[in-house]
Amino acid sequence: MGKLPKVGKVEIKVRGLDHLPPHFHVITPEGECLVEIATLTILAGDLPKRAAWTIEWAAENRGVLIAEWNRRNPQYPIE
Repeated sequence: MGKLPKVGKVEIKVRGLDHLPPHFHVITPEGECLVEIATLTILAGDLPKRAAWTIEWAAENRGVLIAEWNRRNPQYPIE
């Protein structure tokens, strides 16, 4: 399993016991943004420019995000 990155004060997290659709959180000092894993669409919040790298990372590491989602949210597995 890959490690979810943290660069400076910007980090990517997948939370357990979370809701659908499968998503990850981008956490910055300004707030939090939810991004759908399948489409990389922002579901809630705003993504600051300094956190734009997280979308590119997610596109290149979708398998890591899926594995982490499935590990932490077995009630809603991504097939």
